[in-house]
Amino acid sequence: MIAPESLIFYALVLLATGIAVGFFCGLLGVGGGFLMVPVQIWVLSLQGIESTLATRVAFATSLAVVLPTAISGCRGHACWGVVLWREGVILGLFGMLGGFLGGSIASHAPGETLRMIFGIFVMLAAARMLLIPNLQPRQEPDNRPKKNIFQYLIWGGAVGVLSGLTGIGGGLMLVPIMIVVLGFSIYQAIGTSSVAISFNALGGIAAYAINGWGVQGLPGYCIGYIDLLQFSLLAGSSIFSAQWGARAAHRLPAERLKQIFVVLMLYIGLKMMGALEWAGL
Repeated sequence: MIAPESLIFYALVLLATGIAVGFFCGLLGVGGGFLMVPVQIWVLSLQGIESTLATRVAFATSLAVVLPTAISGCRGHACWGVVLWREGVILGLFGMLGGFLGGSIASHAPGETLRMIFGIFVMLAAARMLLIPNLQPRQEPDNRPKKNIFQYLIWGGAVGVLSGLTGIGGGLMLVPIMIVVLGFSIYQAIGTSSVAISFNALGGIAAYAINGWGVQGLPGYCIGYIDLLQFSLLAGSSIFSAQWGARAAHRLPAERLKQIFVVLMLYIGLKMMGALEWAGL
């Protein structure tokens, strides 16, 4: 039995994490799973949940939180006219199919493997951002990237698979791809990514809910692998702070946004791969 004091502490940690997640979702166009997942695994492990189950629950619940948070952030970016709805929906529909596939695979994979995959892809996304020489200035909404639908199919589907497989919305990978490969400005990429990762999250949510149904050893109040208590705490605080992040994004220069992106990704990637613990940090 967990002491009431511990439950209050866990709840406060999750609420604070939700605020940070919402802010970075609005600021950077990412789902915030790269922040949520490590915290969720830690909280679940302290409650006695087995490691692999804790990882799957964290991934599933993270995607459930991404959905309303990304929608809130998208609303904030739409006010600035940088959301390209057609491109976002196309990327998102293919990403939703990929998210279901990735979530189904992750529902049967070992927790240690999932955490390593999570860390590796976050590190690769950080490396890719470092290779972007100069980010484009803000563009008008009618200045659309000129790419064919096949490229959106490939990149949307691939990011969707990684989203479901790692429990993150996919913005960490999608934003650099949209900038480097598809020709978006960073502001367009951040705003439009919020649309796409909403769909990615839907596919992953369905996969984790179906594959986790009836599994033994899960926390109380779960739908499949989705922990409803963690969801309510994280989503309840992140939805509001996403609006703050969206406003802050349009007050920062593009290169500063890139720097924030890279530092966060490097830290979380190293943390999830266990590299920081190995180095004694």
